Amino acid sequence: MPKEEIQAESLEEIALHAANSVLKSGRLDPPFFVEDSGLFIEALSGFPGPYSAYVHKKIGNEGILKLMDGVENRRATFKCVIAFVSAPSAPPRLFVGSVSGRIAEKARGDKGFGYDPIFEFSGRTFAELDTKEKNRVSHRGQAFRKLLRYLGVSYKER
Repeated sequence: MPKEEIQAESLEEIALHAANSVLKSGRLDPPFFVEDSGLFIEALSGFPGPYSAYVHKKIGNEGILKLMDGVENRRATFKCVIAFVSAPSAPPRLFVGSVSGRIAEKARGDKGFGYDPIFEFSGRTFAELDTKEKNRVSHRGQAFRKLLRYLGVSYKER
């Protein structure tokens, strides 16, 4: 569902605003959640961070790799924030997941989407991992498992 998404410095602020705007709009009754994710590159002072979707649309993985050309510090973090609204009067509750890795020297792999071909975790890019492997370690998988635990939902990896 389309939602109002502000530009802000933190994923938490963006997710909270989106959840509150959906609640106030009356288009969806709780319970519901909204999710926002970003890629934070240490050598670029956290860029693209909360602007990840826009940056990917404008310069893509190739643009990020150009920005990183010759940069030794390739450390990066993927982060996901889920804002869960349980009831009309309840404030959104946040669930955060993150995974540390590095920006690869070149794009590799044909799975996943977005920055997956350039985000390397334990020697392989997310685009080289099958869905099960990626979900086990990804920022989004971590955040959703936290939400499921909060809801008392038993989750068993297949």
